[in-house]
Amino acid sequence: MTIQDAVPTAAEVLRSVAADIDFGDRRRAEYSYDASNYRVPPIAVAFPRSVDDVVELVTTCHQHDIAVTVRGGGTTMAGNAVGGGLIIDFSRHMTAIGSIDLDARTVTAQPGVVLADLTAHAEANTDRTLTFAPDPSSKSRATLGGSIANDACGNHSVRHGRMSDHVDALDLVLPDGTRLTATRTGITATDPHDRPAIARAAEITAALESLTAEHLAAFRLELGRIPRQVSGFHLSHLLPENGFDVARALVGSEGACAIVVGATVRLVDTAPSALLLIVGYDDVVDAARDVPTILKFAPAAVEGIDEQIVQTMRTRRGPDAVDALPAGRAWLYIDLDGHDGDSVARHAATLLDELRANGRMLDGREVRDPAARAKLWRVREDGAGLSSQLRSADGTDRLTSWPGWEDSAVAPENLADYLADFRQLLDRFGLIGVMYGHFGAGCMHIRITFDQRTEPGRALMAEFLTAAAELVVAHGGTLSGEHGDGRARSQLLATMYSPTMMNAFARFKDIFDPSGILNPGIIVRPAPATADLALANIPNAPWRTSFALHEVDSRDSAAPFAQAVQRCIGVGRCRSTSGGVMCPSYRATGDEKDSTRGRARVLQEMVRGSDTVADGWKSEEVRDALDLCLSCKACATDCPTGVDMATYKSEFFDHYYRGRRRPIAHYSLGWLPRWLTVTSRVAPLVNAVLATPLRATVLRLGGLTTERPLPAFASRRALRRAVGTTEPGRGDTVLFVDSFTKGFRPEVAAAAQRVLADAGSTPETRTDLCCGLTWISTGQLASARKHLERTAHALDDGTDRPIVVVEPSCAAALRKDLPELVDSAAARRVATRVRSFAEQVTAQVADGWTPRTRPPAEVTVQTHCHEYSVFGADTQRRALHAIGVPTVREATGCCGVAGNFGFEKDHYATSMQVAQQGLAPALDAAPSAVVLTDGFSCHMQVRQLNDDPTPGASSHLAQILDPRPTEGETRP
Repeated sequence: MTIQDAVPTAAEVLRSVAADIDFGDRRRAEYSYDASNYRVPPIAVAFPRSVDDVVELVTTCHQHDIAVTVRGGGTTMAGNAVGGGLIIDFSRHMTAIGSIDLDARTVTAQPGVVLADLTAHAEANTDRTLTFAPDPSSKSRATLGGSIANDACGNHSVRHGRMSDHVDALDLVLPDGTRLTATRTGITATDPHDRPAIARAAEITAALESLTAEHLAAFRLELGRIPRQVSGFHLSHLLPENGFDVARALVGSEGACAIVVGATVRLVDTAPSALLLIVGYDDVVDAARDVPTILKFAPAAVEGIDEQIVQTMRTRRGPDAVDALPAGRAWLYIDLDGHDGDSVARHAATLLDELRANGRMLDGREVRDPAARAKLWRVREDGAGLSSQLRSADGTDRLTSWPGWEDSAVAPENLADYLADFRQLLDRFGLIGVMYGHFGAGCMHIRITFDQRTEPGRALMAEFLTAAAELVVAHGGTLSGEHGDGRARSQLLATMYSPTMMNAFARFKDIFDPSGILNPGIIVRPAPATADLALANIPNAPWRTSFALHEVDSRDSAAPFAQAVQRCIGVGRCRSTSGGVMCPSYRATGDEKDSTRGRARVLQEMVRGSDTVADGWKSEEVRDALDLCLSCKACATDCPTGVDMATYKSEFFDHYYRGRRRPIAHYSLGWLPRWLTVTSRVAPLVNAVLATPLRATVLRLGGLTTERPLPAFASRRALRRAVGTTEPGRGDTVLFVDSFTKGFRPEVAAAAQRVLADAGSTPETRTDLCCGLTWISTGQLASARKHLERTAHALDDGTDRPIVVVEPSCAAALRKDLPELVDSAAARRVATRVRSFAEQVTAQVADGWTPRTRPPAEVTVQTHCHEYSVFGADTQRRALHAIGVPTVREATGCCGVAGNFGFEKDHYATSMQVAQQGLAPALDAAPSAVVLTDGFSCHMQVRQLNDDPTPGASSHLAQILDPRPTEGETRP
């Protein structure tokens, strides 16, 4: 053995550390990406629980020359949260919020706390008189530490500025483990008795003073020229006139100088009254020209979007996903606030008058309704994702755009001219740019149709980035106005700054990090902007699938499955813990592997054929990542880029288990419609057996949990008694009775029949067909296709009769999965005719039907995730409002059962954790309310939570509206 052979590897060194470190290939795959164009696999990922853990980790890396990259929510678009050494993720454990100092108006927090949580904490503990101001669009998952690293701003930066304006002090760990605190007037030892740290603070202070003294003119002339000048290090804060503010100088240093382990940040006043104006323009340049006029009115926010983002939102989430917009092809959101509503309204009216006088505004309106405001802000906040996967009006075409030049900024008064020239630059390079952003601050997020897969495309991208840098500098602007320089723009900094300033940046980093292990290549000594691109050098394999993945970019040479999984760009909305439904398993575990993004990244590594995920369809890493996916389909709607992990999981399982024995639950639950055919013949016997101690044995043999009660099986006689028989082809409506309903809830089918008849319909009831859902969710796609082909053939009867499906998950399968698994005109025709029962009720009321039954006064509704995803989040609420229910409380979130998931032995605990997110609190909040659960899975979870095995624990909408309840049934 040579001396060189005896040197331990970086992984071996790190294994000696006591802190929680994961070296697994799947984990490395998840953390090879952030929200940028880049991919850099790390050696390992650490999850420190304390500052002591951080000191141990970074000291070990310092001693062995291992690079360190610190990460929060991983939502940065510049590539500054990936690295080839050790990743330190603060978002798992270091999330504590300290006490609020009301006199100083400050709060302390650890770096992993999510911004929205910090804001909520501040407001809850100050009676909503104070708040934390920075509110980037990613605030529901971006962390304080990451936002400090990038000097994040947000939608209200016109009023409140950048993160650096709100930082009072930063607790730091240097590469050698020294603990220091940077303040607004210098840098000191965190522990006043730590003599080595005191000496190190004095050394750094002297070096920073010397650096500043040598560069007084450069710092004054080149830095801090416009509100959003984020590029480079913020060394102007070290100037004498700025008080030698080391804390603010380190904000925006992108983890390249020191590791932030705690921060003291300032709070600001909240406005008692606010009003949103939406103003429409012909294009974004016209909108930008009105910004100087708007700024005279001291708005809290001036944000802009263009028609491509709005059209994509409407196409993907329905026409009512974006309403209250005035005429136009580009829009400004203008937030005005003040002490009372009347004065704010007068202020708004005067502003609209001035904008009309300018002659560029097409239309403008106030938006006062909080729900409408929230929907409009969601369009803006989802801009990064929506603009990455643009959709045509008919939904048939898709255009993919990417970051890389998404963050430039100029002075607001120069914005219109900059955008006009930038459009010409795009035209010259044959590229398309989607424009949105912080118009009031002159900061634009422009995503561009770069081709990163091919060598010519990457060469064109590099050439364009250089030209774009020269253009923004010519307009007095900055390469980055919020996200930092990272891997995307650090190479271009020399276009913006003099050699003297670039040398000053290098010296600043070296003062704090002389060994150069912290986030190497960021700002100082960078790699080319087109190095380490995630889409480069991926084998162009066919990746044949059973699902026809139609929503792909026809201009992209990659296989549809590769395009589909690469749709995830890392914006991380799936890591949010509130709002929407996605991602229930992440909300239960808090682990990146259980997020939609984490799963997508592992699938992307599979498509790449990388060392981390090398076995393609047989990869254990992918199987592990998908284990806790509930197949709820919420991501298909909630993810701004439209990632449909339920479909990808089904496709992967179909390949993975070919030639392998499946989990027993895939046979017991996956074949449920087949078993129900048997149990319907001997239902009394089956129910009797399950009422004995043999039940536990039967359930264990089927791979099922023994902790969840099973419903009684219905007999064929009970089904016939409930719905009778109808002659095929008779009637103006087809009532599709699914396996779950006919096997366990035939009384629901009977109620649905009567509701349709009460509205004047003559339903043809079909109990002989199957949507294939159980085979789809377990990845048995050949069987699923066989059932769906038969169903499509039977239902494609040459009419346009609506097909009303009692079970919403089956309705979703027929609407979405049928045309993707069965490539036929018949399948597509049938899919367009499918309605969920709630949709049918809304349509009946619109046609003049008034239910004979009196609606309940209060309803708690658990919308099935598949209905939420395929038919829209408001489907059940619309139906309930249509029938006159005055109070509707939504149990927002997945119920946790999700088909077979919650019945499986290994998933029961997670299922119940998921139920605690929305459903259980909603039930507790209104114990006397009627509980609406059209979905059988949701129905079973409510019974579990209420500890009530009776069917009356929750009701289907058909039962609520039933004009004639079946004998012995109690109306809800």
